[in-house]
Amino acid sequence: MPSWMPGVVQGAPRIVVLLLDGLGWNQLQTYAEHMPTLASMTGGHITTVAPSTTATALTSLVTGLSPGEHGLIGYRVDMGDTVMNVLRWGDENGDLRRRYPPQQTQPCPPFLGSSVPVLSKAELEGSGFTLAHLDGVKHMGWRAPSSIPVIVREALAAGEDFVYAYYDGIDKIAHERGFTDHYTAELRAADNLVANVLSVLPPDTVLIVTADHGQVHVGDNTIVPMASVTEHVHHQSGEGRFRWLHARRGREGALLDAARQYDDVAWVVTKQQVLEENWFGPRVSDAVIRRMGDVALAAHAPVSFEEPLDGGAFDLVCRHGSLTADEMLVPLLALKA
Repeated sequence: MPSWMPGVVQGAPRIVVLLLDGLGWNQLQTYAEHMPTLASMTGGHITTVAPSTTATALTSLVTGLSPGEHGLIGYRVDMGDTVMNVLRWGDENGDLRRRYPPQQTQPCPPFLGSSVPVLSKAELEGSGFTLAHLDGVKHMGWRAPSSIPVIVREALAAGEDFVYAYYDGIDKIAHERGFTDHYTAELRAADNLVANVLSVLPPDTVLIVTADHGQVHVGDNTIVPMASVTEHVHHQSGEGRFRWLHARRGREGALLDAARQYDDVAWVVTKQQVLEENWFGPRVSDAVIRRMGDVALAAHAPVSFEEPLDGGAFDLVCRHGSLTADEMLVPLLALKA
């Protein structure tokens, strides 16, 4: 067992993993008073993957592979003829499941091929991203968070010894509301969910709580790349805090030189540097290399690099994706029932 795994996990006959989307370690430390159940658990922090974003991190979590191996290297990924939003498995023209079958685009099986019970929102079953990272699991969808403990109890009573549950409330509220009273109210609700899951576990069952990424308050600190940069850009991918710039043919050097003006707020790096420094892991396939841009802007200040096709239903207050501690450090906590 790796040294970073809480010792209580050793030899556990049954394990439930609960992933709280968007709960960074630093945020947990800041707001610990609102999460007394989590504060009572043993463990510490671990480091998520780069980019620190849901599509990439969840796929690494369930496959055990680095982003360079599974290939879902961001929120929006260059597929060659279009840039695909991985969570929606589509682009501005619609669904892309036929053009890019999810199980072929990301063929690595989750949980080493075991048919593990997975609790997630019922409406996500059958979506492109679900098919890409959770193909072959036993879907046990929930429509309200209050059902999660009930379904966990039912799965364990049916003889399952490993259950994976996903909850997205913290991430949604942080994105939409920032670190406000809405956020602390959601932390209390999530902590209550953890307590309710613990209350239904049979003796000696271990609950592990972790997350995919943390958050950075960005607010209105958005940067629209200057024309001196965009004149060298063919298209963009990634996300606001890990922005890939894909150069026009022959302008890679000019693009890098122009992008250096953002050194004060971001790590400005080339594709080659990302590969040499193993940002996506030590093994990166040729197909994945083709999905990378020529220059990456990974924000280290609380800013976001805007791109029109990233837009959603509302402006995001908190964001993630880059390599700061607020985004990269996530909890790994455990408690035996």
